[in-house]
Amino acid sequence: MAKPQPSWALGASEQDAPASPRTMRTLRKIQSHQVLSTSSALIAQTQSTRQVGSSGAGSEPAANPGATTRTRGHRRARSNSDAAAREAAATQPATQRRPARKTGSGIGVKRSLLDVLLRDGPQSANLHEGLRELKYLVLSSRVDADGDGMSPYRIYLWLILLDVPAMPTDDYLALIHRGRSPAYAKIRNDTFRTLATDPLFKRRVTEASLIRLLNAVAWKLHDSRPKPRSRPTSSRRREMELLVNTPPSIIEESTFGGELDKVNNVTTADSPMYVQGMNVLCAPFLYAARSEVEAFALFHYFVTRECPGYIRGAMDGVHKGLRLVDRCLEIVEPKLAAYLFSKGMHAELYAFPSVLTLCACTPPLPEVLHLWDFLFAYGPHLNILCIVAQLIRMRDQIFESPSPNKILRSFPPLDAKEIIALTVLLVRKIPEDLYAEMINHAK
Repeated sequence: MAKPQPSWALGASEQDAPASPRTMRTLRKIQSHQVLSTSSALIAQTQSTRQVGSSGAGSEPAANPGATTRTRGHRRARSNSDAAAREAAATQPATQRRPARKTGSGIGVKRSLLDVLLRDGPQSANLHEGLRELKYLVLSSRVDADGDGMSPYRIYLWLILLDVPAMPTDDYLALIHRGRSPAYAKIRNDTFRTLATDPLFKRRVTEASLIRLLNAVAWKLHDSRPKPRSRPTSSRRREMELLVNTPPSIIEESTFGGELDKVNNVTTADSPMYVQGMNVLCAPFLYAARSEVEAFALFHYFVTRECPGYIRGAMDGVHKGLRLVDRCLEIVEPKLAAYLFSKGMHAELYAFPSVLTLCACTPPLPEVLHLWDFLFAYGPHLNILCIVAQLIRMRDQIFESPSPNKILRSFPPLDAKEIIALTVLLVRKIPEDLYAEMINHAK
């Protein structure tokens, strides 16, 4: 058997012959082994050089610097995306390097009192005192947020203030997987117009997420409706025939009569699954939340517990709120109210969107979020006085205009700090009976 010749001893024809796949795999394995071996040797050499350099300042350089240069050629080249930064870091003196910035709750990070209270909880075991302190901090100091109104803990503040329990994600997904609700067509007619001129909202919230959330709320409201009772069976009709000669009072106290009255009452007080304007009321929840589940839990709780009258029937709660705007304005600013009434300008003509959406229809959105911090802390009913406060801040423009309708057609941009400060002053001027109506007008 002939001894195999090395590659340099083969002829030209044999060198030009293509290598077999097995030979190529063997060559790749050998090359990979050489690269790994070279990298390991380079790492070991670098570590030994650092150790020698740290032992004394007069250490000698490596005996063969060319070997190091050759071994570096086998290393895998990195991308040039951070080449400039690495070169600058290498040339920058050690004395000018900035210390590593600490994040989270470490030393050197300034945290507000509101942030500390939310993270650590109240110092005492009294939850009522802790909640009172939390509300006071919301009033005295604004929630820390960036220029877009985003805060890392605002959504948790809302969940605490509204006392919304945690919701499993699977429950929300089950509502999504049910498909289109009976109110889907109405929802699609409104979602594309939701805060259409607000670039912050359009950049963060998609129309698809808004449709999913409103459709899930519609399914939830649909499921909460009582199912209509079936007609009495033949045996039940016979029992009713036996009661023909029975006094009416006894018939009314029967089980069937009570159930019929209950069904009739529910039918008259039944609420739709979606009304126009719910899309705008839902928008700040989606903008501030970290997930659709959080936004859904907050929004569903709000429309069913805090302001069910806003979405019931003909929006009776909204119309009550509009009448309260006129009455409160007449008490705190009688001259301004008289001027508007003389021009035929009642709140129903200009304040309907502001009452229904808790001023979310008035930009900018970051100021809306700050205003909602205050409303959720001390009650959404104070939105009535927030609208009155906006009218008072527009007082000079309204008096100078012969047609206030043009001015009130669109309110000026919100200034949450000024509106909240003025609202706190207006609360003292409202009689107790009128204030009680404000609290219950949306129920």
